[in-house]
Amino acid sequence: MKVISPFGPKIAKLRFSTKLIKKINNEVDKILSKKNLLKRLDYSKKLVGQVKQEFQLPKSFISKNLEKVIFNEVDKYVFRTLGKKVKKISIKNFWIVRQFNHEYNPIHYHDGHISGVGYLKIPKFYPKNKKKSKIDGTIDFVNGNKMFLSDSIYNHQPKVGDVILFPHYLMHTAYPFKSTGERRSFSFNLEIDSKIANVFSR
Repeated sequence: MKVISPFGPKIAKLRFSTKLIKKINNEVDKILSKKNLLKRLDYSKKLVGQVKQEFQLPKSFISKNLEKVIFNEVDKYVFRTLGKKVKKISIKNFWIVRQFNHEYNPIHYHDGHISGVGYLKIPKFYPKNKKKSKIDGTIDFVNGNKMFLSDSIYNHQPKVGDVILFPHYLMHTAYPFKSTGERRSFSFNLEIDSKIANVFSR
């Protein structure tokens, strides 16, 4: 894990194993093959994404395959940032985002205390025009204003396996792209000890 502070709020960058990414993708494909289950897990009405499909992963799958890994990384993230050990972590929600040609996620923030985004599939992007763009299909994190010696935007060009942890209030956006493939990612929100998350309790 690498913890960085591009403009104030700390961001943690890490990677999930190829084995775990494959396991999540297999679960997603299984859900996609069952229309009734997909309908029941649909999460699009609660999200701002202008994308094809957003749905939750079953809690049983999360509990068995993801909780321990995520909790360990969040524990390291908080300790390296604040020097405090987290005693309580709970997953509020965990969902899959399927993004296709020209779709995007407008700038927004999350709820909970700590949020995360990870990447399961990244297609080959094609230039929309003759001017090659470096931001197609990437994610921007935005905080504050651009000032001398202070950037306000941190751009990440995702690769399969990348996971980013960040405070829930940090604004972010996923850019559209031109491709015949699927950009598949997941997002989640966590709650931790209120005594650590509430800065006014110190």
